[in-house]
Amino acid sequence: MDLKTALDFIGQRKNGVLTTQKRDGRPQLSNITYALGQDGIVRISVTSGRAKYFNLQRDARASLYVGREDFSGYVVIDADAGVTPPAAEPHDATVEELITLYRAAAGEHPDWSEFRSVMVSDRRAVVRLRAVHAYGTGV
Repeated sequence: MDLKTALDFIGQRKNGVLTTQKRDGRPQLSNITYALGQDGIVRISVTSGRAKYFNLQRDARASLYVGREDFSGYVVIDADAGVTPPAAEPHDATVEELITLYRAAAGEHPDWSEFRSVMVSDRRAVVRLRAVHAYGTGV
């Protein structure tokens, strides 16, 4: 499957399963909500204390599974991942990217000031997935 077809498919959805590699090589799977940017990069908000954050710091390979609602088709993108620093200040670059991600995935937040504060207290970061390979069926 070519990357354009895969990204078109996942761009029509918002939920998937992120797979990273644990220290022992076994997969770590996490249900996630994501947004596909116009730049072709999939972005995910993560808490910097979670396994997927540490896994991607150690091994930047990830896969994202996105299925059809009727479970009759799916796409997987294998990706090179980058992770931003955790949010440290309400107006830092990570928080600004988290706002863009939130808007793309969920729309407007009722209180952006509160959102900014929570992103810092949660030490949120953004995972950026750059697809390098794709496969799937029933698309």
